[in-house]
Amino acid sequence: MQQTLDFISHCADFFDTAVATASDDELFAQGYLRGHVDLAVGRLQLDEQPFSVQQIVQAVDESLQHAIAGGELNDSDAALVLQIWRHLAA
Repeated sequence: MQQTLDFISHCADFFDTAVATASDDELFAQGYLRGHVDLAVGRLQLDEQPFSVQQIVQAVDESLQHAIAGGELNDSDAALVLQIWRHLAA
């Protein structure tokens, strides 16, 4: 469980520290992505069972794919969001 908490903390720290140096496009993408991460973690917490980093990654991947397929992002925004997510999820 500690690895999961560390991953959640790493994501939050990444989003928080990027505010000072990110471009407007990066801030948009990071804010959008943060919403998906927070939603995935929140949904997993509702089960009141331990969950893994892999479950978070899978939930965010599915959420992003659904949002992109639904037309929530243009191609360049989608590419930037996915690039940032791949960096965080690696």
